[in-house]
Amino acid sequence: MKDLFRLDGKVAVVIGGAGGIGQGIAGAMAFYGAEVVIASRKMESLVRAKSEIKEKVGKDVAIYTVDATNEDSIIALVNTVVSNHKKADILVNAQGYNKKFSLFDFPMDVMADMMNVNVIGVAMACKHFGKVMKENGYGRIINLSSVRGVRAFSGGGGNMGYCTSKGAVDMLTRTLAAELGPEVTVNAIGPTLTVTPMMAEVIKEHPETLNLGNGKPLERIGKVEDCMGPAVFLASEAGAFVTGQILYPDGGLTAIG
Repeated sequence: MKDLFRLDGKVAVVIGGAGGIGQGIAGAMAFYGAEVVIASRKMESLVRAKSEIKEKVGKDVAIYTVDATNEDSIIALVNTVVSNHKKADILVNAQGYNKKFSLFDFPMDVMADMMNVNVIGVAMACKHFGKVMKENGYGRIINLSSVRGVRAFSGGGGNMGYCTSKGAVDMLTRTLAAELGPEVTVNAIGPTLTVTPMMAEVIKEHPETLNLGNGKPLERIGKVEDCMGPAVFLASEAGAFVTGQILYPDGGLTAIG
């Protein structure tokens, strides 16, 4: 039996791959054999991520800057990837943005910015990479959503913008799965609160954050590694018959309400 999870010969593009969950997924795909491209706004972040991935998994990744909210920048990234790597088989949309305000204090320009990054930016990347994939007869698109797309905080928690945007990502994922098949699958990963390098600083200052895992069946908050396996599954032959789904590495949070 062949290894269903190998990604040898595939070109994987991870937008938002210079940190956190995106960087973890990029490293996992490189480990499983993909030729990986990571893209983000700042070259210095990309250089750091490239070095960390090399140190962790022993694989090189290509790095390109992109403004995920600018369609011309997305198109330029697509053209660069196709020119330099000949194709794009896998797209991971890991870009994201969150600001918290109570309803009555929520600036609408901030909410518009969140929708632009979290939804419109993802849609633009799917549009232009999806076209290349459809024309080539093969593709895997994986969007990064959240449990907050289906589960609000009691009392809101200042998450009106984030929850709304991730709910939109879920429906975008389903809609594109219907439109891009049968050649291209489109799925999403919806993690719970996850310990990223940025979150680690919050935990250092507020260790009680770790208690947010209490009450879940698996009794902890998430780790970046919890999203790596689901991403490899959805990108690989193992996930070939899965499309339009949101997979929740959430410790059972969505199972209990």
